Amino acid sequence: MDLVVVALAAVLGLLIGSFLNVVIYRVPAGESVVSPRSRCPRCGTELAARDNVPVLSWLFLRGRCRTCAEPISSRYPLVEAGCGVLFGLMTWRFMDSPLTIPAYLYLAAVGLALAMIDVDTKRLPDALTLPSYPVAAALLLIPAFGYHEWSDFVRAVLGAVALGGFYFVVLFIYPNGMGWGDVKLAGVLGAYLGWLSWGHVAVGGFLGFALGGVLGGLLMLVGRAGRKTAIPFGPFMILGTIIAVLWGQGIVDWYAGILGN
Repeated sequence: MDLVVVALAAVLGLLIGSFLNVVIYRVPAGESVVSPRSRCPRCGTELAARDNVPVLSWLFLRGRCRTCAEPISSRYPLVEAGCGVLFGLMTWRFMDSPLTIPAYLYLAAVGLALAMIDVDTKRLPDALTLPSYPVAAALLLIPAFGYHEWSDFVRAVLGAVALGGFYFVVLFIYPNGMGWGDVKLAGVLGAYLGWLSWGHVAVGGFLGFALGGVLGGLLMLVGRAGRKTAIPFGPFMILGTIIAVLWGQGIVDWYAGILGN
């Protein structure tokens, strides 16, 4: 039964991933994500329902528009598949706390959208980041009420303040290293990490910087970036948070074991 639930969540993720492709393309441009319907950017043909089936339509069409044969980026099915995988993993992670699942499915969806937008535009739009605060609060109130986990909710609020405040200090000290969008995002991520534990806040925050530092170093090593090259930091913050949510307790236990020895 658990596998069935995870599989259903993954299918839902594929469908949400299809919508995220619209969000990733239209939100930075200030366009509506509701209308008009998706269409080919070259010939303007409105996509039929059969051409909007996540992943499968792209494979069936061999990555081209049905009407004009314009190539369709492989990123579209990758975003859909990635969202499906994240939804499946989040559902598996919180299977013993089902009321918590919606909150972390939202984290997976908005995190994926923000990461891709940051890669494309090197900014994190307020249109997605700021509404995530009340959405996260509302979704985390569900398990807080259902399981009487008010201490976890308070810790989530404090986690948002702590991680957001830490990024604010970093921005103040080294303003060229990140932007206000990263600070605003940090508060959202801190809430989700704080709900789990302070150890998760520490792991998620550390991984964001570690992953960003490693990639930045690799890019400089191969000559693809210099010391002043702007590298979007949001994707690393989000990836670090996702890893911490899924496997953070194991990392915390591992580190505690090292300290104990």
